[in-house]
Amino acid sequence: MLRDARTFTVDDPRFSTAKVVGPSMLSLDGAQHARHRGPFTRPFRAEEIHARLEALTRAEADRLVSAIQPSGAAELRRAVAGPLAVTVMAEALGLGQADPAQILAWYDGIVAAVQSEAAGTGVTAAGSTAFAELAASLRHVIAAPPPSSLLADAAGALTADEAISNAGVLLFGGIETTEGMIANAMLHLLSNPGELELVRADRGLISAAVEESLRLEPAAAVVDRYATGDTELGRARIRTGDQVTVSIAGANRDPGVFADPDTFDVRRANSAKHLAFAHGPHFCLGAHLARLEARIAVATLLDLLPGLRLDERFPAVPRGLVFRKPTDLRVRWSTAIS
Repeated sequence: MLRDARTFTVDDPRFSTAKVVGPSMLSLDGAQHARHRGPFTRPFRAEEIHARLEALTRAEADRLVSAIQPSGAAELRRAVAGPLAVTVMAEALGLGQADPAQILAWYDGIVAAVQSEAAGTGVTAAGSTAFAELAASLRHVIAAPPPSSLLADAAGALTADEAISNAGVLLFGGIETTEGMIANAMLHLLSNPGELELVRADRGLISAAVEESLRLEPAAAVVDRYATGDTELGRARIRTGDQVTVSIAGANRDPGVFADPDTFDVRRANSAKHLAFAHGPHFCLGAHLARLEARIAVATLLDLLPGLRLDERFPAVPRGLVFRKPTDLRVRWSTAIS
C-alpha cells in the first residue's frame, strides 16, 4: 500500500492536515508530490544535515541535560526530548532567533486545528491564527539573504505559499515524532537493564538501540491512504474512496520478518528493516535528522546522568493511537552530592 500511490493515495479532500496548512508533499501524489518534495531532498540529505545541524544538536542536548543534572530527577519528555526537537527544527527552518515558547504555541495551535478538522468540527480560529503567524515568520525567512536555512535553500523552486505549507508539515513532523523517538528509545533502554548495560559498555550500539526502538514502538504508529479504485488486499475488499489505515506498528512486529518481535533486542541484526519512517514515495524526508537527534540525545543522557534509571513511582508506557510516546517519562540518577 505504501509503495502504490496510484491505488492508495494521500491526495484526498478529507486529508485534515491539508485543510489547515494547504497542499504539501504530505498530501499530494504523483507529479505534484515530486514538485513539492524535490526541492527539499538535497537540504535534508544525511551529509547536509550533519554539516549544518550536528554541532547545534550536540550543543543543545548538552545544554538541556546539563541544566537538569544537579537535580537528580526529571521528566525527560518535557525537559529534554521536546525542547531539543523544537530548537533543531527552528534552526532548520530559519526560525532559530524565535522564542521556543512561541514556536511551541504555533505548533500546539496547528496540531489542535488538525485534530479538530479530523474530528469533523472544522478548523479552530486559534489554529488558523497560529498557522497565519507561523506563515508570516516563514515569509521573512524565505526572503532573507544568506546565510540561509534549509527552508530557504528549498524555497526557490516553489511559491512562497507552497514552501510555507511544506514548512508547516516539517515543523509538525520534526517536533512530534522526534520527541516521541527520543522518549521511546530511553523508555526501552531503561526498561531493559540487560540491553542498557550492553549499550553502556559499547556506545556503538546506540544507533542499533534507536533503530530497535523505532521498530518496536514507531513514533507514528499508523498512516492513512484512500483507495482510488475498487481493489482487493489480502482477503479484504476495498472500494473506491475507502479510507484504509496502515498499521506501521503491526508491520514492525511481523514474526515472518522479526524473530521474537515483542522483545527489545539491541543486537537484532535486521532491526533497520522497520517501516517507522514509512515506505515508498512518502518515506519520511526528515529521517536523517530525526535519527541524528535521537542518537545524540541518548548518548548525552547516558554520558551526563550517571546511574540513570526509571522513577518507579511513576510508571511510564507509550500511549496514543497515531502518535505514540509516554505522556511522562520520569527518571532519577546519581548526583555528586548524593
